[in-house]
Amino acid sequence: MGNLFRDRADAGRRLADALTDYQGRDDLVVLALPRGGVPVAFEVARALHAKLDVLIVRKLGAPYDKELAMGAIATGGTLHLERSVLRELQVSDAQLADVIARERVELARRELAYRGENPPAPVEGKTVIVVDDGIATGASMQAALKALRSRHPARIVVAVPVSPAGAQTDFEGIAHAFVSVLQPGWFTGISAFYGNFDQTTDEEVHACLAAARDWEHE
Repeated sequence: MGNLFRDRADAGRRLADALTDYQGRDDLVVLALPRGGVPVAFEVARALHAKLDVLIVRKLGAPYDKELAMGAIATGGTLHLERSVLRELQVSDAQLADVIARERVELARRELAYRGENPPAPVEGKTVIVVDDGIATGASMQAALKALRSRHPARIVVAVPVSPAGAQTDFEGIAHAFVSVLQPGWFTGISAFYGNFDQTTDEEVHACLAAARDWEHE
């Protein structure tokens, strides 16, 4: 099938086209899952004229395969575990605790690096679009939504360029809407749908957030 998105910016523009019903709302906030979700969400927020902020979440990679998610953590202490993965891999309590502790350190670092002293964007009573560069297991998005729900938004929309067929059923009851540009019947990983899927850097995240703050003050 080949690569269907040139890069994350291209994916963000195409995702924005699928979200035009939300354009111009004065209660709209776009939250990006760093790092890869930020350049995607930047294009969405710019097209919809919405505020952009980050929702920090860290995947809990399996001890012997860090790309395989056995859960995720998010700001505020939210923890989501993939129990079936933990059972299949026979991950011990000590191994899990070690991964959680390590990722909590990185989560705190990113909170300080990306937001500094700025408080999180207020979302209570607002429509919030949560964006990542794709969904594989859904663990990171599940943790992010659990953290977000504690802040009492009025409506939560999950929006990604690509996800496995049927992924929306994993978010029934915790998100009000699910938007995915592509939902292929075959799915080997998010990167298969990008021409350029290089890791997003902290510098790119800073640039996107700074540019978004500029247009909010125009």
